Amino acid sequence: MKLSKIYDPREMNSYQFVAATGLVMTVVANLILLFLAKSVDNFNALYICWAVFFTLGTVANFNSKPDDHDHHHHH
Repeated sequence: MKLSKIYDPREMNSYQFVAATGLVMTVVANLILLFLAKSVDNFNALYICWAVFFTLGTVANFNSKPDDHDHHHHH
């Protein structure tokens, strides 16, 4: 199990990358809301969604093998 697949953007798959980007955007949006002293109902649910999305992406990443496509030669 390569843990670098969790924190290294070069090792991430597209799901993880989108989730990580979404998480950063959510944090930034949250900081802006705090700065403006506004709150949005169920805003924290976004964190849960991104976390689940990232977790599923990580599972898919660990289960995928880079040389997978080499083994499926249909003649």
